[in-house]
Amino acid sequence: MAGDDNDNDVSNLLTIGFGGSDDDSEPEEAANPNTTTSNSTTSNGNSRSDRNALSETNFQLLKQNYMPKIENGKIHKSIQLPLSSISKPDAQQLLHAVEELYFYRRYDEAVDFVRKVFSGPEVNLDQETKRLLGYYEKRCSQRTADLQTVERT
Repeated sequence: MAGDDNDNDVSNLLTIGFGGSDDDSEPEEAANPNTTTSNSTTSNGNSRSDRNALSETNFQLLKQNYMPKIENGKIHKSIQLPLSSISKPDAQQLLHAVEELYFYRRYDEAVDFVRKVFSGPEVNLDQETKRLLGYYEKRCSQRTADLQTVERT
């Protein structure tokens, strides 16, 4: 009979509710993961997977024409200078081009590129982009001078 008391204690332990209500009602069933919730449906009732799904034909067409973007130190060549107007993605592209040249240790090209950006007609660059481009110009100039000093010795 002593074993029965332990069994009851263990079974009662497993029925403890952790919810905020004080009533003895049964716990709610867990949501079925296969049902759609308000987060996964669009306003017209389609699920996210339906909205983003491609037909097999469209997928094969996309697969056939897909070319990965290869960054090999030539981003700066894809930017048309002088700039006429600039959007935030265009400004990011300028920074990526200078960063890439810096990464490949092509400091002279990076300095020339930044100077071309700044020498063109006044473009509406945000202050952070101007600051970063100026930083890279200064840093690349320093690196070039350091390399020339090392070569002389």
